[in-house]
Amino acid sequence: MLRILHDTKYDFIKYWKVAAIVTIAWIVVGLGFLAIHGVRYSIEFTGGTLMQLQFRQPPKIDDIRSTVDQAGFRGAEITQFGSATEYTVRAQAHDGVAAVTGDSTAKHIEAALRQRYGDAVSVLRSEFVGPRVGAELRYKAMIAVLISFAVTLIYLAVRFEWRFGLAAIIATAHDVLTTLAFLAMLRLEVSLTVVAAILTVIGYSLNDTIIIFDRVRENLKKQRKESLRDVLNRSINETLPRSILTHATTLAATLALLLFAGEVIRPFAWVMTFGIFTGTFSSIYVAGALLLWIERKWPRPTGVERKGAAKAMAEDRRQSRVSDAVASR
Repeated sequence: MLRILHDTKYDFIKYWKVAAIVTIAWIVVGLGFLAIHGVRYSIEFTGGTLMQLQFRQPPKIDDIRSTVDQAGFRGAEITQFGSATEYTVRAQAHDGVAAVTGDSTAKHIEAALRQRYGDAVSVLRSEFVGPRVGAELRYKAMIAVLISFAVTLIYLAVRFEWRFGLAAIIATAHDVLTTLAFLAMLRLEVSLTVVAAILTVIGYSLNDTIIIFDRVRENLKKQRKESLRDVLNRSINETLPRSILTHATTLAATLALLLFAGEVIRPFAWVMTFGIFTGTFSSIYVAGALLLWIERKWPRPTGVERKGAAKAMAEDRRQSRVSDAVASR
């Protein structure tokens, strides 16, 4: 693969307008889904009881819902979980029905299901998160994402000049928005596992962007007579073999999780699989196009201008020394 992709000369930047239209449309559609359906938080953020049930025979979901309603937990969310015999029940405790504890809520629901299905139903697991704990977890998840952006900004400010740093930060924000749009379209739950996947996608995409920008910086130092557009295209092509190998191996791992892992880890695998594509896309088309725009808006000084500025500073220092010498006499 390295031999096949050696010394390629693809014009990636040529299609930045088409890429911009596609990604903007994707984000707008995702925000539309969010506006209509809202964010689907997991039990970790909303508080309540989660039960995973297994039946001997595939039941009717309406029968499960009516049984849970009769137990006093109206409005519970009941969904199929993996096979046709496994279901999850998410319920909030209600005043006068059950105390706000995981054991009492789970016991009420389990008793009602036992009365209807007998030994044909079993509870595989039950989890409980109080409403106060859920709100705290949601707050800390938002803080974690913001801290990741702040640390990223500091790192880029130290390692690169501000033009590169600004382009990389906006590209990373693009990855977060496209991933949220992806979650909204698939109606995936936002859980702590999904938050961890989003943070992983941020790091993965940022690493890819930094590798390309590192090569851009090296090529700019060579002072060849090339425009920044040509330097960007050449840098992307030079890092293409590494990118293909890295993305292919990472995608193989995430697809294995997506296809063969259990339902609990599947949201993480979905986000990571999508993150590989959006991270690669943003590193090439978003970060590169933004760097070109920033360069046109605030162009860096040329080599001649830098030499002129250095001479002017040296002349100022010389005049200052002469003035100090005259004053001392």
